[in-house]
Amino acid sequence: MEDENRMDAPCRNDLPTPRRLGCPWLMTLMATLLLFVSSGPVSAQSLQEQIDATPHTDWPERLTGDIERINAAYPGEIGVFVRDLEDDSRFSFHGEQRWYLASMVKVPVALALMDDVDAGRLSLDDTMTLERSDYVDGAGETNWHSPGEQLSLRWLLEQMITRSDNTATDMLIRRVGGADRVNEHLKTLVPEGFERITTLADVRRYAYSEFHPNAMQLDGLEFVDIRKAREEKARLAAISRFIGVPVSDFRARDLSEAFENYYAAGLNSGRLDAYGQLLTRLVRGELLSQESTDELMAVMARTRTGAKRLRADWPDTVSFAHKTGTQRGRFCDGGVAIHEGETGAQRVAIVACTQGSLSLARSEQALKEVGQAIRQSGVFR
Repeated sequence: MEDENRMDAPCRNDLPTPRRLGCPWLMTLMATLLLFVSSGPVSAQSLQEQIDATPHTDWPERLTGDIERINAAYPGEIGVFVRDLEDDSRFSFHGEQRWYLASMVKVPVALALMDDVDAGRLSLDDTMTLERSDYVDGAGETNWHSPGEQLSLRWLLEQMITRSDNTATDMLIRRVGGADRVNEHLKTLVPEGFERITTLADVRRYAYSEFHPNAMQLDGLEFVDIRKAREEKARLAAISRFIGVPVSDFRARDLSEAFENYYAAGLNSGRLDAYGQLLTRLVRGELLSQESTDELMAVMARTRTGAKRLRADWPDTVSFAHKTGTQRGRFCDGGVAIHEGETGAQRVAIVACTQGSLSLARSEQALKEVGQAIRQSGVFR
C-alpha cells in the first residue's frame, strides 16, 4: 500500500480538509507562507546587504582603538599603515606623515637591481669586486670578506635583504648606477611620498657631519672602526681622530642630537602609505616580471631580522615577506603578510615605524603589540 505521508506522494483532493492538510509538502508550503507573512516584507536591497556583509569589513575600526592605546603607552610616536590587497580596505595611523625608513630603503635598491635584470642589463649571477671604499659598519657577512674578492649579485641581494647588510647595499647601489639611479627609478614607481635615498655610507657621513663638516670625507673601514667603539665617549673620540677635529669643537653635543638633526633633513624618509603602495604594486606584478617578482618576494620571505617585531605573535598560517629598519631612535618593519586561509591566500601590506625612543627592546615590543592588534582586528579572515 502506498504511503500517503511520503513527500513525493500526491495529495488527494477527495479527502476531507484535515486529511488533505496532512500532505507533507503542502504543510511545508503553508508554514513557509505563514512565516513570510508574520515576519513582514523583506526588500531585495536588505537581502543583498545581508549577503554582502562579511565579518572582516570593520577591521579598520576595531584596529583604531588598539593602535591609539599602543601609541599612548609608547614613549615616542608610532605610525602604522595596513592595506588588504584583496578588497583594498585600508587603515592608517600617522601613515600620511614622513617617517625615517632606515634600512627599509633597501627594497627600492632591490627593485632597481631587478629592473636591470629584467631589462637584460644585469644577471644575478654576475659578480663584482669588493673595494675598500665599499665597507660600511653593520650586520651581514660582506664585511667578513677581503678587498678584491668577487661576490655575486645574487649573494649581495640576499645579504642586503635578509641580513640588512649595509656594505652589500652600497655595492649594489654602485652596480645599478648610483643613488641617483635608485631615486629616479623609485620616482617612476611611486611618484610621491619618498624623499631622497642615499648610500648607507652617506647616512653616516651626513649624521657625523652634524659634529663637523670634515666628516663628509669619512670612508670605508673608518666607519667600521668608529662603530667598534661601544661607548659614546669612545665613539666620539674615534670620529674626532679620523676627521682631525677635537671633540670640544663639535657642533652637536652627542650622537642623539647629531642623528636628530640628520633626521630633520628628510633623507631616506617617506610616508608609510607610499611605502604600502610600493609593496602593493610589487605583489600585484606591476613593477617587475613575474620571475623577478617571485625572486624578490622569496628573498624578503627569508628575512632573518625582525623576529620580535610585527610577526612575533602571528600564527603559522601567516608568512611575512618583509624588510626591517633600525637606526638610533628609529625602528621599522614593513612587508606583505600572506595568510593561507580556507578560501586561499590573502595578502596584506603592512608598514609600521616608531620614533622617539632609543630603546630597541621597548620599540620592538611596541611593534609586536601592533602586530598582535592587526591579527586580532580580523584582517586575516
